[in-house]
Amino acid sequence: MASVPPPVVYPHPGAPPQPPERPEGIAPRAPRWAPWTAPVALIAGFAGAIFGAVLVGAVGAATGADISDPPPAVNILATVFQGGALIASALLFARMAGRPRPWHFGLRATRLGPAIGWLLLAWLTFIVFSAAWISALGLESEDELPSELGADESTIALVAVGVLVTVIAPIAEEFFFRAYFFGALRNWKGVWPAAILTGLVFGGIHAGSSPVGFLVPLAFFGFVLCLLYARTRSLYPCIVLHALNNALAFSVSQDWDWQIPLVMLGANALIFMILLPITRRAGPAPALPAGARA
Repeated sequence: MASVPPPVVYPHPGAPPQPPERPEGIAPRAPRWAPWTAPVALIAGFAGAIFGAVLVGAVGAATGADISDPPPAVNILATVFQGGALIASALLFARMAGRPRPWHFGLRATRLGPAIGWLLLAWLTFIVFSAAWISALGLESEDELPSELGADESTIALVAVGVLVTVIAPIAEEFFFRAYFFGALRNWKGVWPAAILTGLVFGGIHAGSSPVGFLVPLAFFGFVLCLLYARTRSLYPCIVLHALNNALAFSVSQDWDWQIPLVMLGANALIFMILLPITRRAGPAPALPAGARA
């Protein structure tokens, strides 16, 4: 008895072609952001920050605040708006290359042991460099930013400034400068030139809030954070290190001692609570095979 061949099923003429399956072991790559968008996104971010500061100042003036000597609430809200503007700018320009996902910005898991090791090495390198720089120039290392924001005017202001400096600033600045700015420049000349340029810009943008003598250590810190990001392929170690360093500086500015580890742990706990729901809602990031670049 002759066998009957199976029927041939043809795809519907209007159906879109099926995309080829990705070979096993090959992880999807993040969109390659155009290098020119890095400085443009920075300008756009600061334009948004200026608009926010004007808006906050106008609202403050309408409620009777003295804009020539703004109260802590005005300074704090304006600084928060600046961080939000940088994040919004990074997301806006990232959309030019496709729908942005959290893992495109390094919000992905990494191996804990190596990440801790590279984090400690990066922090130690920064501390040694900063100590040598401060000693060579005879600088005073006290951080005056908390008092400029009004942290010494009330307990509420102190807590708000602490959260701003140790939680909001690390998230916003790492998201923009390491994840987007450095990520876009890396597509131009590679890791090292991108890290140097990002570090210089990172130091330069602090010119209004830090003494001139400290801009070089801040630039070096930005450079080291870029290398940490490139090495771990995750933004989390950068955010943690940034938060730890800011928490230490903030605590020292308040002449605290036993409170220092509590501030460090508390800041990173808040960061974890903020970022975990975001990454969970977006789903797991694709695994990176050994040697692959984020």
